[in-house]
Amino acid sequence: MKPVLETRDLQMIYHVGKVDVPALRGVNISVGAGEYVAIMGPSGCGKSTLLHVIGGMLQPTTGRVEIDGEDLTTMTDAQRTDLRRRKIGFVFQRFNLFPTLSAEGNLKLAERIYSNSKNGGDAARRHEVLKLLKLENKMKHKPLELSGGEQQRVAIARAIVNRPAILLADEPTGNLDSENSTIVLEMLRGLNKEFGQTIVMITHNPEAAALADRIIEMRDGLVVS
Repeated sequence: MKPVLETRDLQMIYHVGKVDVPALRGVNISVGAGEYVAIMGPSGCGKSTLLHVIGGMLQPTTGRVEIDGEDLTTMTDAQRTDLRRRKIGFVFQRFNLFPTLSAEGNLKLAERIYSNSKNGGDAARRHEVLKLLKLENKMKHKPLELSGGEQQRVAIARAIVNRPAILLADEPTGNLDSENSTIVLEMLRGLNKEFGQTIVMITHNPEAAALADRIIEMRDGLVVS
């Protein structure tokens, strides 16, 4: 299985005054194309730092990160921004939708950023994604007209509409009740199974992690299992 994500001896040290605080202590992981992987661990174990490093939002102290064969750690800020645009989809605990845009408008904006153009994007792809996420009747609704679960599903649709090599999800059900959490998790599983979308998800929730193909457990900045 071709790896979409690889990290090699990844270390991240924060400098707090005169104190060095290690967040990652040599993390080695590999995620293959089409895998759905959950990363779990207690608060402060380094999993969110790992996600931000993998996503190119933080530069590690040492080590390597490769996304779809491209080494993030040798890139300039502009090159990392371009790779994020082309290869990575993000889903956050807070939905981060543009409140003045409809569901379809949020997707169109993502398409415009991806293609650097003002064309109409891929309407068939938008409809396909929205149908899978059961949002085809919500395309004209703005975020405040949607439930929390619907907003998160729009955020997921926005993240995958451009066919990213990898989807990074940071506690995607953290702001949802149990019913909406179940719906969102089933949608992620569906995206993985039906579209072959590679997913790496950070979660505290064992039930959420159980839907993944594989669970990576972290503790004290290390992968322990």
